[in-house]
Amino acid sequence: MSTNNAAWVSRSLDAVWHPCTQMKSHEQFPMIPIARAQGVWLYDYDGQRYLDAISSWWVNLFGHANPNINAAIKTQLDQIEHTMLAGFTHAPVVELSERLRALSHHQLGHVFYASDGASAIEIALKMSFHYWRNAGQSGKQQFICLKNSYHGETLGALAVTDVAIFKNTYSALTQNAVVVAGPDNRSQENTHKVTAEALQKMRDALEKHRGHIAAVIVEPLVQCATGMVMYEADYLHGLRALCDEYQVHLIADEIAVGCGRTGTFFACEQAGIWPDFLALSKGISGGYLPLSLVMTKDKIYQAFYADEIERGFLHSHSYTGNALACTAANATLRIYEEDAYLQKNRVLANKLTQSMSWAHEHPSLEHIRQKGTIWACDVKPSWASATFAKEFFMAGLKEEILVRPIGRTIYIMPPYVLSDDELNHLSKRLEKTLARVLDGQSEKDLNLSSSTSGADHTRMA
Repeated sequence: MSTNNAAWVSRSLDAVWHPCTQMKSHEQFPMIPIARAQGVWLYDYDGQRYLDAISSWWVNLFGHANPNINAAIKTQLDQIEHTMLAGFTHAPVVELSERLRALSHHQLGHVFYASDGASAIEIALKMSFHYWRNAGQSGKQQFICLKNSYHGETLGALAVTDVAIFKNTYSALTQNAVVVAGPDNRSQENTHKVTAEALQKMRDALEKHRGHIAAVIVEPLVQCATGMVMYEADYLHGLRALCDEYQVHLIADEIAVGCGRTGTFFACEQAGIWPDFLALSKGISGGYLPLSLVMTKDKIYQAFYADEIERGFLHSHSYTGNALACTAANATLRIYEEDAYLQKNRVLANKLTQSMSWAHEHPSLEHIRQKGTIWACDVKPSWASATFAKEFFMAGLKEEILVRPIGRTIYIMPPYVLSDDELNHLSKRLEKTLARVLDGQSEKDLNLSSSTSGADHTRMA
């Protein structure tokens, strides 16, 4: 590692506690210090570049240092950077809320703001619980989540997360949700049967806990953080009907799959349904600033609208509806709408399919799958070592690509501005990286002093 890179790594290790990371691992595998970013590329202090094939944990939609988003934030900075949203308001948050309401075809007309995805999930859970209390059904205090679901790492979000490495340590602090098997359709053998069986299991759970369930929470179409488990829109359609039948809320966690990732702006649209609560974060600000939100229906909002203060939703944080973050989100949505990215993403999705066609012929890969601009495959168990994800990540850096497998699942979720040449680069380097790792060359060929590692288990994302 060069002096330039090494200096920043040393200072970071001394002062920064990094997320999803066993810090001791960095004694052997130093991290990569990023000096600048442009478009789909990240650059370290030596000028080495890395194609950001995972959009920096799924947040960057229109490229790093996007000139339109940059300009919007600079203009807003000279007007107002932040003001409290209790008793005050401002143009960016009003405009963003109106844009989102229109995108939901006015089905989800009220927007509550937070900072990160887990906070949005906390809000949705609390709103559901509080709604039923206001409605005189205080017995509805439990939640249902899907097997292998991931919804965040705060205590409320952990309660509806089914990932042992994140949850077990803190289990004494969390309320246990009812976990139901979901429609895991990776094998793609009989999608109708998989969907029907999953819906029957959900019905059984709702019947067993009748009168006690406040809401069911799902990641629509793709369970991202536990291996890009994809399923059909028919499941969402059937789930909406079950929630209506048993009078429970449906919470759609679109933190990762919203903002056009799956082919429609909201993933739920593909099922022709709307949830009672919809959570967004990650891409909504274009990858610029922390922002999350929960959208909900007028019926929910009206249940809190009263003279008694205790009936109101008493939840906040200091930076709720931050003006700069909302400005970044408005600029992101303008790009999406004015440049017709719904159509452009369909073209990009088709190009992804074509570019990654080699994977279908690879003898070590299975379960090749795709939803919109999310592409994934699994390395067959016989080829996937315990350190596969780490080795692949490190080998990818040598090939100028940032790809972080989840267990034995390789996936890409690139920015929407990926060019044809960049997609070609990504596809070829991905295939080369796979060959290097499967040939057992990664450990002996890689210069480990310029590699990185994290707590690579389920959310090596």
